[in-house]
Amino acid sequence: MASPLELAHSPCPNDTFAFHAWTAGLLPGAPPVDLTVADIDVTNGMAARGELDVLKISYAALPYVLDRYALLPCGGALGHGCGPLLLTRTACAPGDLAGRVVAIPTERSTAFLLFRLWAEQALPGREIRTVVMPFDRIMPAVRDGEVDAGLVIHEARFTFHTYGLHRLVDLGEAWEERTGLPIPLGAIVARRALGAERLAELATTVRASVRHAWADPEASREHVRSHAQELAPEVQKQHIELYVNEYTEELGSGGLAAVRSLLERAAEAGAVPALPPGALEPVPFAR
Repeated sequence: MASPLELAHSPCPNDTFAFHAWTAGLLPGAPPVDLTVADIDVTNGMAARGELDVLKISYAALPYVLDRYALLPCGGALGHGCGPLLLTRTACAPGDLAGRVVAIPTERSTAFLLFRLWAEQALPGREIRTVVMPFDRIMPAVRDGEVDAGLVIHEARFTFHTYGLHRLVDLGEAWEERTGLPIPLGAIVARRALGAERLAELATTVRASVRHAWADPEASREHVRSHAQELAPEVQKQHIELYVNEYTEELGSGGLAAVRSLLERAAEAGAVPALPPGALEPVPFAR
């Protein structure tokens, strides 16, 4: 029997839902897998060090790992109306952020790229200071006045009202208005050294896992809950419905255009390295 592949993804409901069928052995003929569940900043670091076979990473981290990893055409997180939010303790205007401190989860994240691109348009030439903070500390820090604003992702879209916070800007909405493209958040990458045939089989396995999750959502319910105990069941459901969508099943030309646009704009802003020609082409599905 072949050695299990090493897979790492986040504890977020979209990932635990989409990958459950594969990791639980519910897909006949799928390669065996050893799962690591870790926050996205951890998986970004794993990919940068080339540690595992298959990882969920931020699209912002993709330019740094394309020499070792290929983009899979499924399993990731893109969509409409699902972008990061910039939150404040009291209602204010974008210009009020000049000279202020904004808490961010990590500098190597799509959320931070979208924030930088928005700030260049909304606050040209104005300084905004940032401080990196664990994502679960950001909303309490804004509420308690430790920072002036906070950049939040995922389930915070559904829970920020409970902290009494105000949405200054929906950065995903700003991206969509500017580009007309979906919002690229998280990518699935696999080690290039696995070879073209195995990479194609992996892509087909991940797509099958997503389809199985949709066909039998009850199968993954306990697995999802066990990794998202801080979320109410209705929030878990909202999270999955928003982030597991057509682009999770297959990136497609629209999803790839969004990824390319984000990374090219970010490279022009000096936020990420420029992409080598052809490096972004995703793995094909097995025939």
